[in-house]
Amino acid sequence: MLRALKVATLVGTILILINQGDQIWAGNMPPFWKVLLTYLVPYLVSSYAGAQATETE
Repeated sequence: MLRALKVATLVGTILILINQGDQIWAGNMPPFWKVLLTYLVPYLVSSYAGAQATETE
């Protein structure tokens, strides 16, 4: 879980700057749901990948 949070923080921040950076520099805050999803998606992907990597079949 901690690793997924670290990945989500790094990737989410980079994506926010790429996708919403112009709005932020202009002084406008992007919609909250976009910011939330930008951090949530990398967290879920990282968590899923970690769970799959530790799963034994």
